Amino acid sequence: MNNTQQTGYVYSNEILQYRFSNQHPFNQMRLKLTTELLKDLGYLKPEHIIQPRIATDNELSLIHSFDYIQAIRRASHGILNDSEAKKYGLDGRDTLQFRMMHKHSARIVGGALNLVDKIMDGSITNGCHLGGGLHHSLPGRANGFCIYNDVAITIAYLIKKYCLRVLCVDTDAHHGDGTQWSFYTNDQALIYSIHETGKFLFPGSGHYTERGNEQGFGYTVNIPLEPYTEDDSYLEVLNQTLEPVVASFKPDIIVSVHGVDIHYLDPLTHMNCTLDALYEIPYKIKQLADKYTDGKVIMFGGGGYNIWKVVPRAWTHVFLALIGEDQQNGQLPEKWLSKWSPYATCDLPNTWEDEKLDYQIIPRRQEISAINMKHATQVLSWFK
Repeated sequence: MNNTQQTGYVYSNEILQYRFSNQHPFNQMRLKLTTELLKDLGYLKPEHIIQPRIATDNELSLIHSFDYIQAIRRASHGILNDSEAKKYGLDGRDTLQFRMMHKHSARIVGGALNLVDKIMDGSITNGCHLGGGLHHSLPGRANGFCIYNDVAITIAYLIKKYCLRVLCVDTDAHHGDGTQWSFYTNDQALIYSIHETGKFLFPGSGHYTERGNEQGFGYTVNIPLEPYTEDDSYLEVLNQTLEPVVASFKPDIIVSVHGVDIHYLDPLTHMNCTLDALYEIPYKIKQLADKYTDGKVIMFGGGGYNIWKVVPRAWTHVFLALIGEDQQNGQLPEKWLSKWSPYATCDLPNTWEDEKLDYQIIPRRQEISAINMKHATQVLSWFK
């Protein structure tokens, strides 16, 4: 391990309060499971922990409209009327109103901003905020399980307070529409998203022809992948397209979103990747940060809805990549397994390797890979 590498890890028990309902697929229990796994491995120490704070209205308004922030406040107290709930995206099954939602959502944003300030004052070099990554929220509307867009606010904060050029790398299976539209006409941020095509998946955006507008034209890069994309094709496309984009843009810092819902066991997507790809992604991004931004990188969580078999093992590797530790193999810590087995809704995995008991090889893999590479080649042509 590189002992000179200082890494921050945003966490507090209060972050777990961002919760729509007990039945809702967005479950911050996955953050607790990951945090406990890192502690039981002996890698996450008290000195890594960065406590979140409640972001101010001025900070939230770097992205969100004043009336939207006030509507979230009213929803927190259960006094938002039906027409307002519809207007602000709080009337569906996905993004529900819950008590104290303003405070719990603003705390996720404040955690990200505390992490930014620590990196910028030189206390740490990099960090992760696995409880964040709420990239669907729009400036005036809740969307896709997301109330305040901590990713977009972090980018805007880096641009406004520190005058930085920011590259966002979003590897969540769902396109980060809220982040994209927030910077669609901006040339100080480049938003790169590799995701399952919107043909069959929420939010339906992220076509490779979406490239930005006005002075932001060329600063949005979308790489949609076919449903049932497997590890080899995913990593081939990522490896061929990401570095040319980074080298061309020359960012001062990288912000990345590590949704782990490209995994074949994720209940909300149609991708066919395994932990092998999910383990590799943060190491790739860390390597690019070391090469292009003096190691400055902030890694967010994001999607990931198989909270027992996928998220803890995958997200553990986000932190391990940041501290310079190798990928894990062999047995999971017995302490962690015995602690959480009684609560798990399935048999917990015992090792770091994917069991792949029900993994199906897709017959159309060559065709899928060819379509993915066609889009990647199209994008690459813009950066030559």
